[in-house]
Amino acid sequence: MKLAPALCALLAAVPVPIWAAASPVSLPAEASLAFEQVEPMSDYRLPVAAWADGRVAGVALSGRISRTSWHIPSEALSTLQILSPIRQQLADTGYDILFECASRECGGFDFRYEIWVIPEPDMHVDLGDFRFLAARKPGDEGDAEHISVLVSRSALKGFVQIVHAAPEGATPTKLAATSTKSPQPEAVQKRSFSNQMPMGEQLVEIGRVVLEDLQFERGSASLSEGPYPSLGELATILNGDPEKQVVLVGHTDAEGALDRNIALSRRRALAVRERLISQYEVSAGQITAQGVGFLAPLASNQSADGRTANRRVEAILSSIE
Repeated sequence: MKLAPALCALLAAVPVPIWAAASPVSLPAEASLAFEQVEPMSDYRLPVAAWADGRVAGVALSGRISRTSWHIPSEALSTLQILSPIRQQLADTGYDILFECASRECGGFDFRYEIWVIPEPDMHVDLGDFRFLAARKPGDEGDAEHISVLVSRSALKGFVQIVHAAPEGATPTKLAATSTKSPQPEAVQKRSFSNQMPMGEQLVEIGRVVLEDLQFERGSASLSEGPYPSLGELATILNGDPEKQVVLVGHTDAEGALDRNIALSRRRALAVRERLISQYEVSAGQITAQGVGFLAPLASNQSADGRTANRRVEAILSSIE
């Protein structure tokens, strides 16, 4: 359900308690509600572990299930800075943290596409920069409330998804609204998707790198001849450490149907994988390829520059040292 502009403006002017859907936390004052769904009696599978052995372990819950997503229009806040005060508020109101992870530790692509996520554009998940938290609050006579928090961001704003499960007929806990002020932009190092640091450092520190120099013909998965310095650098990293593994993830702009874009983006990632194996002699076991179409944009698809930025292949570090 979308909010009217006047109500969004009001929400942006005051600290926002997430209580419209019975969630006991507050977000920064500039946060705005993007999606809300409340089901008096429904089911939800709460993830409680990272991706392992082909699955994400979860706890089956039933009762009053509320799902919300929020947008925070700030370039300054990192995903950790968004999640930390939420975690603290949950702890202060009696929640026990069952599980928490970040991007690679969660399982990256596999974790993201195994769990339930509100669709774009209401919720956006950057595969290289997201955090997840699951918590439980014991209740009377064995009843308990559960909550999951998924945090990510784009180049311009943060995204928060909260799923709250309470026993049928229970009165969920409230927390008085508290403002979480954004830090001053100059005090925060903004994310960078360019090669301002060596690729190896980007893979370790950020978890992924955009292979910015690749060129594909429009609508085609054929990778032109090159040369491509980014592939040479990535090959050097992988050949120098046989234990390192990456997932090549193809992305498109939002022109055309989603299924066709996902197929095209995966073919492009596969073309890059083949080039690394055949031309740079990287072990096939170190590289996998996936495609997500236009589901993880870096910029708005409303402009030509934004669509150009969104058409890309990224390398995401999938091995854990």
